[in-house]
Amino acid sequence: QVQLVESGGGLVQPGGSLRLSCVASGNISIIYAMTWYRQAPGKQRELITSTTSGGGTYYCDSVKGRFTISRDNAKNAVYLQMNSLKPEDTAVYYCNAQIGPADYWGKGTLVTVSS
Repeated sequence: QVQLVESGGGLVQPGGSLRLSCVASGNISIIYAMTWYRQAPGKQRELITSTTSGGGTYYCDSVKGRFTISRDNAKNAVYLQMNSLKPEDTAVYYCNAQIGPADYWGKGTLVTVSS
């Protein structure tokens, strides 16, 4: 059994920063890609950034230059540093990990950007 737990969400003013964390626990073999998604109210879930086991990264255009993904393989963790936050970044942020042959999701953490 594998669990992903996100943390670090909250309320922040426009222009502010937050750091999200996601830690995997349980019967973990090899973690391949680790990915952050988000789902804004009334919208579909979207992939915003991902990192491979080899260190490659991908960012969608809307967060490029503002968000940074990193991972700590020793801790089975992935992080999302979010800077220059905008109201349109308001969403539930989900962590996804490819562990062995399977895909796992966390339950999400809410980020609200508002003054």
